[in-house]
Amino acid sequence: MAEKRRMFDPEFREGAVRIVAETGKSIAKDLGINETMLANWVSRARRAGTAPAGESDELERLWRENAQLKRYNKELVMERDVLERCMVLWVK
Repeated sequence: MAEKRRMFDPEFREGAVRIVAETGKSIAKDLGINETMLANWVSRARRAGTAPAGESDELERLWRENAQLKRYNKELVMERDVLERCMVLWVK
């Protein structure tokens, strides 16, 4: 016999999305729903622009900034190495 699909009202969905956006943690197990379902709700809310900006957005911004700083640091290390090699050649 087929399982009956559970239906969730919009207020429940919005509350779950708000909690995920504010805390940055998945609460699917606490709510008794599937992780994938909650992820779908969050992604739909973000695409629609109704998801509140929360900690997860801040973490994404920090991750992008960290990646940018790592690239910049790598470039500076390469420039330093080139200057060191030039100094060694100049001294000889």
